[in-house]
Amino acid sequence: MVPKPRLTLSMIVKNEGGRYLRQALQRHRQFIHAAVIIDDGSTDDTPDICIRELAGIPLKLVRNGESRFAREVLLRKQQWEETIATQPDWILSLDADEWFEDRFGVEVQALMEDPESDLFSFRLYDFWNERAYREDQYWQAHLAYRPLLLRYRPEFAYSWKESNQHCGRLPENVFALPNKISPLRLKHFGWASIEDRINKFERYMRLDAGGKDGSLAQYFSIVDEHPRLVEWVE
Repeated sequence: MVPKPRLTLSMIVKNEGGRYLRQALQRHRQFIHAAVIIDDGSTDDTPDICIRELAGIPLKLVRNGESRFAREVLLRKQQWEETIATQPDWILSLDADEWFEDRFGVEVQALMEDPESDLFSFRLYDFWNERAYREDQYWQAHLAYRPLLLRYRPEFAYSWKESNQHCGRLPENVFALPNKISPLRLKHFGWASIEDRINKFERYMRLDAGGKDGSLAQYFSIVDEHPRLVEWVE
C-alpha cells in the first residue's frame, strides 16, 4: 500500500503571544503531520506557545537571535532551507495570523493525493475585524490566487525573487510545476485590529518609505478610517 502523503507546516513567527498564534496552531494541528517554525527574534513567549500547542507533533523550531525581517528574502530562504531539510512530502506555508475555512481540514488530503498537481493556490481574505474582510481598490488580495501548498520535488531547481520585501513565501518559479487552483479560502487576520494596522503602516514607512518594493498608495490606505468591508460567509 502506498503511504499517504504527509503535510509539513512551514511558518515564521515573531512576538505573536498576544495575537492569533494559539488559535492558528490549534486549527492547523488537526491536519498537519509536522511543523518547521522560524522564530525571528521574539522577546515574548511565542516559542513556548509553538511548543505547547504542537505537543505530540514533530516540530523543528529555529530561533534567530536577531530579526532578519528587514531583508525578508533572506528570512524566507532560511525558512525554506530549514523546511526542506526535513524532507517533507508537502509544504503548507502559512503566517501566524492565518487559517483556512473549516472544510480545509477535510479536503487537504485529497489535494495532496492528486497525481496531476504539485502546487495548489488559494484566495486570501484580509479581515479588518473578526467578521468582515476588506474589499476596495487597494485591497483585492482575494481576487487572485497565491501558492501556499507545494509538493516538494528535490530534483527541481527552485529560485527566489530577490526583493527585500514582498519576495513571496515560496520560490518564485514554482508555477513551472504542474499546478491548480483551489476554491478553499484562507482567512488573514493580520489587519484585523487597529493596533496591528498602525504597527504595519509604521513598519512599511520605515522599511520602504519610497515605495520601491510595494505601493505607497496602498501603504497609506492602511490607515483609512472608512474602508469598505464585506461580511464573511463560512
